[in-house]
Amino acid sequence: MSARTRELFALIPASLLVTAGFLAIFLSQESLKGVGGQDELTDASLTYGGIFLGLCFAAHLVIRVRLRHADPYLFPLVAVLACFGLVMIYRIDQDLARQQAQWFVIGLGLFAATIIGLPDYRVLERYRYLIALGGIVLLVLPRAFPPTNGAYLSIKLGSLSVQPAEFAKIAIVIFLASYLRDTRQVLVLGARRFLFVTLPPLKHFGPVLAIWGAAMVLLFFIQDIGSSVMFYGGFLAILYVATNRLSFPAIGLGLFALGSYLLYQVRPTIENRVAAWRDPFDQTLYEQEVGGSYQLAQSLLAQADGGLVGRGFGGAVLDLPGGSNLLPAPHTDFIYAVIVNELGLAGGLALLLVFLLIVQRGFKVAMLARDSFSKLLAAGLTSVLALQVFVIVGGVTKLIPLTGVTLPFVSYGGSSIMANFILLALLLLVSDRARREA
Repeated sequence: MSARTRELFALIPASLLVTAGFLAIFLSQESLKGVGGQDELTDASLTYGGIFLGLCFAAHLVIRVRLRHADPYLFPLVAVLACFGLVMIYRIDQDLARQQAQWFVIGLGLFAATIIGLPDYRVLERYRYLIALGGIVLLVLPRAFPPTNGAYLSIKLGSLSVQPAEFAKIAIVIFLASYLRDTRQVLVLGARRFLFVTLPPLKHFGPVLAIWGAAMVLLFFIQDIGSSVMFYGGFLAILYVATNRLSFPAIGLGLFALGSYLLYQVRPTIENRVAAWRDPFDQTLYEQEVGGSYQLAQSLLAQADGGLVGRGFGGAVLDLPGGSNLLPAPHTDFIYAVIVNELGLAGGLALLLVFLLIVQRGFKVAMLARDSFSKLLAAGLTSVLALQVFVIVGGVTKLIPLTGVTLPFVSYGGSSIMANFILLALLLLVSDRARREA
């Protein structure tokens, strides 16, 4: 069986999960009982599953024609995540689910456009400084618009809201992969030992620090903590892959710890997040309207209420009798808490397992890549995706202080799903070239 045929058959479980998920939600909604009967609900769920399979099949045809040798499991795994997101968002808000379905179609369109319009992704190396400049501009744009919960995250274009940081992460990774391809040997050979650490030569390491320092300053300027952690972690991951020197990312972690401590002293937003993380059930923090711990506390209670197998699709209580939200932002930041509440610990672990499989396949693409740029690009894109999952799930489960990023392909958000489909297309382009040469 060819790789593309395996990919096609692997898309079937995702469509079946869509069908089963929508059927479970329909049956759990008391308002639908007696309206059309179980047969009508079954037909509707089968229709949604068929539409989802049809869209994925169209994207599969693009991969089959253009990337015959690409990894056969990356796209089906992403399809499973997308169906998780569509079902859960529909359960939370039907109007948002319809919008998310539209963004899913647009994301698939960008996915296909990237594959078709970028036959040789290595051309991106020629424009690395322009791409880096574009990424920094994207990061600073939200400063011109009103903040959201104290952070400058999005730009408003009429009724449309866009989070530029989702696209900026791809631009920064492309720049770092291109620049470190040219300078990694100099960084390694020119490194000098100072006391107990090995320091890279500042002459060649300086431009990377300058570009990344500018990005970090801008992220501090817009007060987007989650994106800052994601970008900086991705930078350290690419640096380690490029140089194979543990001392380089160790120095970076030390600088990050120092910077975090300094920011903690001067930024109330960060101080509030840390205080809420340390004691989310503190009465004063729980009742604090801005920067309090209400969201995190409710998230922990929702996950505990799910138990091992959960309350079932549609079983979570999201709204209070007065109409206020029991769990704020359940469709974005806290969608993982809703999933654990309805599917239990087993469902939450299954979702994380899918993410781990995607990360494993992404790093395998990096290992198979024959040239340095491809290897660094695949490793960087995979690292950024993995860190984004770690940041949001770690925050919701109280492993780390809560930060505001989306769960890739699952949370509601057009910017996130479009940017991550472009990221997936780049990974498949690298995979196709690596496996074709082999």
